[in-house]
Amino acid sequence: MSFEIFVMQVFNGLSLFTILVLMALGLGIVFGLMGVINMAHGELMTLGAYATYLTSKFFSLYLPSLMDYYLIVAILVAFFVTYVFGYALERGFMQWFYKRPLDTLLATWGLSLIMQQSFRSIFGAQEVSLPLTSWLTGAWEPVAGIQLPLNRIFIIGLTILVAICVYLLFFKTRAGLRARAVTQNRAMSSAVGINTDRVDATTFALGSGLAGIAGAVFTMIGSTNPGTGQLYVIDSFIVVVFGGVASLFGTVASGFVIAQSQTTLEYLMSGSMAKVSILLLVILVLYFRPNGLFSSKVRA
Repeated sequence: MSFEIFVMQVFNGLSLFTILVLMALGLGIVFGLMGVINMAHGELMTLGAYATYLTSKFFSLYLPSLMDYYLIVAILVAFFVTYVFGYALERGFMQWFYKRPLDTLLATWGLSLIMQQSFRSIFGAQEVSLPLTSWLTGAWEPVAGIQLPLNRIFIIGLTILVAICVYLLFFKTRAGLRARAVTQNRAMSSAVGINTDRVDATTFALGSGLAGIAGAVFTMIGSTNPGTGQLYVIDSFIVVVFGGVASLFGTVASGFVIAQSQTTLEYLMSGSMAKVSILLLVILVLYFRPNGLFSSKVRA
């Protein structure tokens, strides 16, 4: 493998890593805090993608002179829409299924089907694409023979920014301290005055908002359809479990390992064989470390 091909493979792995991490961070936060397996998390990503699509349509119709900046606004809109939707979903639906993992699994799977059909009814079954802003077209060529697309560089930078913000939120603020306290010992947290219901709602909403950002990012590299979220939800669950539930560092690290391994194996073999190889690797690791690579020590 030449140096140019190696660099491009690493960069392609980083591109896949960004979407996996944005999805898996939201899943990891919700799964780690509440033990909820949300099979509709992929549809939250799709909701963010469609929110980005509608924002681009609004700018093209009413603010065409500002089309170069619509993406920044669209990312914020996608986060806000999915955050509010996630908060309402937790209050009106999810809270009734806590401590019932199988029921939660079936309920959220049914919810994902309802959301997919709703997207088909509203937007149609066909794929929709978004225009790429002028400042993200083209590629950066650091050396001859290596071209790195600007839109993917932007996505990587955005993911790093989001990951830093999530870290600061959970480890440098009182809200994060309350969330970590609930994760470690829910009963004791409630006894000392922490409103665990509010923590559950805001944390679920934050996880949904991160999925919305992932959807906005996806529109920059692919077309959106009602089933878009299903492309990443299973891989995101694998990332969360492989890295260790309730470990943000583990989620990021496992996302990097899985994304780089998958892109490398896809270069050496077929896509389906690469998927199978990754699953076998994860199963092997979880056999020896059933709590994941970077599992957190928490009190029951």
